Amino acid sequence: MTTFKIYEGVDLGDGTIVEDFCLIGVPPRGRAEGELPTRIGAGACIRSHTVVYAGNTIGANLQTGNKVNIRESNTIGDDVSIGTMSVIEHHVEIGHGVRIHTQAFIPEFSVLEEGCWIGPNVVLTNARYPQSPGVKESLRGPIIRRGAKIGANATLLPGVEIGANAVVGAGSVVVHDVPPYAVVVGNPARVVNHVSNLPYGTTANE
Repeated sequence: MTTFKIYEGVDLGDGTIVEDFCLIGVPPRGRAEGELPTRIGAGACIRSHTVVYAGNTIGANLQTGNKVNIRESNTIGDDVSIGTMSVIEHHVEIGHGVRIHTQAFIPEFSVLEEGCWIGPNVVLTNARYPQSPGVKESLRGPIIRRGAKIGANATLLPGVEIGANAVVGAGSVVVHDVPPYAVVVGNPARVVNHVSNLPYGTTANE
């Protein structure tokens, strides 16, 4: 007995596993079923209760935890992992090899470049003045450059840029751009170190 639903317009790559109670290719409000094509590459593992809306282009080897929600019209690369109960809103760009841990929130118009790492309960934001007039026309998600790491429970304000291979400490609130290779902590986050001084040094993504 089939316990998941694949909507019209969905192209699943070879070897993809879809577990129970998933919905794949859900049409967003105002769109008909099958109107927005959805592509998920080979070798995906989509775990139970995950919902993937229509219009996504997703590379090979996607891994989701349980109850992941991926909204419409995103571009997601190969070898991406999205943890249990995380939410990816619409019009998000996610590069190859990105790891998003449990219960992270990635809002509209965010950019996560190749190899970046998002810890559990991280919250990205995109509205500087919520519910203000014209707010939907001025949404700006954070930009997380390649190889950057965002520690658990950190919050990133709209439009901030986290430089390549930078590290944001757990619980930090990032209100300004972070330079490449910087280590920042605190509220507001401030530079306290350089990645080259950490035990693992610089990364292979440099």
